[in-house]
Amino acid sequence: MPSPSLVYQTFGPNTGPTIVFLHGGGVGWWMWLPVIKQLPDFHCLAPDQPEHGGSRGVAPFSMALAAGKVAELIRAQAHGGKAIVVGLSEGAQITVQLLASAPQLVEKTVVSSAILRPIPGTSWATSRSMLAWSFRLFVTPFKNADWWMRLNMKYAAGVPDAFYPYFKKDFQDLSEEEYVNLMLANQAFRLPAGLDKAAAPTLVIAGHKEYPAMQQSARDLVAALPTACGALLNLGPKASLASEHNWALTAPDLFARTVRAWIEEKPLPAKLEVF
Repeated sequence: MPSPSLVYQTFGPNTGPTIVFLHGGGVGWWMWLPVIKQLPDFHCLAPDQPEHGGSRGVAPFSMALAAGKVAELIRAQAHGGKAIVVGLSEGAQITVQLLASAPQLVEKTVVSSAILRPIPGTSWATSRSMLAWSFRLFVTPFKNADWWMRLNMKYAAGVPDAFYPYFKKDFQDLSEEEYVNLMLANQAFRLPAGLDKAAAPTLVIAGHKEYPAMQQSARDLVAALPTACGALLNLGPKASLASEHNWALTAPDLFARTVRAWIEEKPLPAKLEVF
């Protein structure tokens, strides 16, 4: 019996190019609302990924499963059966997997903060038992602690206060199994085979204040793709790692202008330093 499809939201006209937005881990389609509102002339699809939000029944999470389900969505709902794909964080990793496994479905991509290398000091996150222990220590006791969820939302995830109801629901709904599956897939993901056949022009972005491993991952991806451009995002001296990582929510106007510039083949905004 085939597994269920991804639950998704659709915005914009029923004509013109389709953009598929792929969210980061632990959140949902809603993180793209501020960006999508600034792209009203595009047909936009925003799915919940496997084991997230409305797609919790699509399980267990893996990059291959997620990319396969996004491919199904593009074939069924994207205009002309192809899409521009925009991914951030874990959504960026899914985009990379999609470029390797179904490049014919992708017209252009924006890949922001796709970790493809190990981050020093996080080897514990490759152990199922250690991840389960961390969930019991840092998530389970705080399921009803608004102060903890707000701190985590602001300083670890870079999510603005206006999205607290969405963030709280996703935090409270997250199960230990979902958390472990998600983290294992995220930490284990590396450059997949087949990227040399991905012809879609790809903009690869990492934050100026993100981990060196994230910045090097961006350079690795640019080198692996036939048609790619790399850029470092610089939100200024007061920016944090979290605000640059999750800039679709902290700087949605800039993010939307970047997506539009890439699609329309115009110069990128000045806060993106091409490398």
